[in-house]
Amino acid sequence: MRLTTKGRFAVTAMIDVAMHATDAPVTLAGVSERQKISLSYLEQLFGKLRRHGLVASVRGPGGGYRLARSAGAVSVADVILAVDEPIDATKCGGKENCLDDRRCMTHELWAGLNTHIFGYLRSVTLEELVRQQERPEVNVLRVHHSLPGKKREPATVS
Repeated sequence: MRLTTKGRFAVTAMIDVAMHATDAPVTLAGVSERQKISLSYLEQLFGKLRRHGLVASVRGPGGGYRLARSAGAVSVADVILAVDEPIDATKCGGKENCLDDRRCMTHELWAGLNTHIFGYLRSVTLEELVRQQERPEVNVLRVHHSLPGKKREPATVS
């Protein structure tokens, strides 16, 4: 299973809206510039996100988009499903007709993987993803090896 560009861009754009629409709506032109996603592609995605109740549009001067509900109430699975991105590792799309119109030997394996993937994506919210973006960089601890008889000293590197 592979998540397509549509799903990746939709999640990225929703994180951007969650981060930047705190005081005023976010323009798609702003999202496009910050995330390097085509404006026309964002317009298509946001039409679907709006129809699914994930974003609300604000018309007029200073208009744009904001989340329709709190970032903690929007899961990654919500976003991916809203833009018609299938979450399916089976060859048959869940129809159980993968091998000569019957279920293949590995159908249950891939269907089980679907359940785990969907559960994980359902458990991750935009709020968590925004928090990850706001976290300071992690310093890496590196140990310098010294010459014989000299003491080792750790050094931090950013």
